[in-house]
Amino acid sequence: MTKQPNIRAHLRRSIARRHAAEQRFRWYGRASIGVALLGLAILLVSITAQGIGAFRQTWLAIEIVDTPEFLENGTLTSSNRLLRHSLRAAFPEVSGRGDRRDLYALFSREATWQLEAAVHKSPGAFAAPRTLWLLADDEVDTYVKSRDDRAPQSRLNNQQRGWVDRLAAQDAVQYRFNTFLFTRADSRNPETAGLRAALLGSFYMLGVTLLLAFPLGVMTAVYLEEFAPRNRLTDLLEISMNNLAAVPSVIFGLLGLAVFINFFGLPRSTPLVGGLVLTLMTLPTIIIAGRASLQAVPPSLREAALGIGASRQQMVLHHVLPAAMPGMLTGTIIGMAQALGESAPLLMIGMIAFVADPPAGVLSPATALPVQIFLWADSPERAFTERAAAAIMVLLAFLILMNSVAIWLRTRLERRGTRAS
Repeated sequence: MTKQPNIRAHLRRSIARRHAAEQRFRWYGRASIGVALLGLAILLVSITAQGIGAFRQTWLAIEIVDTPEFLENGTLTSSNRLLRHSLRAAFPEVSGRGDRRDLYALFSREATWQLEAAVHKSPGAFAAPRTLWLLADDEVDTYVKSRDDRAPQSRLNNQQRGWVDRLAAQDAVQYRFNTFLFTRADSRNPETAGLRAALLGSFYMLGVTLLLAFPLGVMTAVYLEEFAPRNRLTDLLEISMNNLAAVPSVIFGLLGLAVFINFFGLPRSTPLVGGLVLTLMTLPTIIIAGRASLQAVPPSLREAALGIGASRQQMVLHHVLPAAMPGMLTGTIIGMAQALGESAPLLMIGMIAFVADPPAGVLSPATALPVQIFLWADSPERAFTERAAAAIMVLLAFLILMNSVAIWLRTRLERRGTRAS
């Protein structure tokens, strides 16, 4: 009789310990999620804080003096001389070759082209003094953005900083949206460097990858799961497919260099070769995800289709494949997102080259967003670091857009499949 209360007490203590262990396990999971979210938040905040400034650009106002001596029949003879003449008129106290060189360095090289375009558009408007907004140099842009700090992050000397402060006091300094970031290709000058060539190059490569990897991956997954006989050959293919999914991406770059460029003679640094390399890298992910989606289809669906007289091909195409398509799309988007962020295989096929013009097609020289980020982050100019962070933000936005489209397609296909069933 005395043992029964002891047993009950022991059971209560055991149950309490199990509940406490379960509660601790839940808190461990919550803490892991919290740490992951905290790390992600720190990463996003740091990238945003560093790259948000690249979306705005510093412009300086300068009064263009009378231009008869620089105009011949309405054509500007030298925009560079006119800009320097106007700067000397705005800062008459500046003398000496070195000081004037520092004064001229406040404006970007793009400013002379902007001045020439403005004069060509309306030459009569410059017969009298006229204020014109021109693009500032990247060092001036860096100084203006950090001017409120105690240690401005710029290589301008004290005299140049004084000139910029003087222009700011005259409301001759303003920020504008940096359209060059999206309308221009790469440049040696940070203030005019853009992502257009990298965006088009990534778009063409992803297009080639999607056109090749998705149908090949789906057909391979369907064959291996529904039609292939179970023997040593298919087992070898499964093992090889799983191993290919874990191969480093640089190996695929070496394979593309050896096969597509050296053997087939395709041109280097083109989206076509990049897309072919990314297709080889993405195929294992799509095939594995496709087979898992096909395995998740209930066997009763196959049996019902065969029971009403459908052939094996009709059963797969009309019933099994539509039911597995949401999972296949998810695997495809995961593979495409992985391909979008890869840079190592693209470096091996020569897409690290400087590309000054946007690609006109899949056979034109191009670069990609990850490679452009690598090039800008490795550049010695400080303004390129800001633009590299901005390019990372654009890349993340591209990935979020791709995943949003994938979720929308998957949800729509799942609703259609639910209605059909």
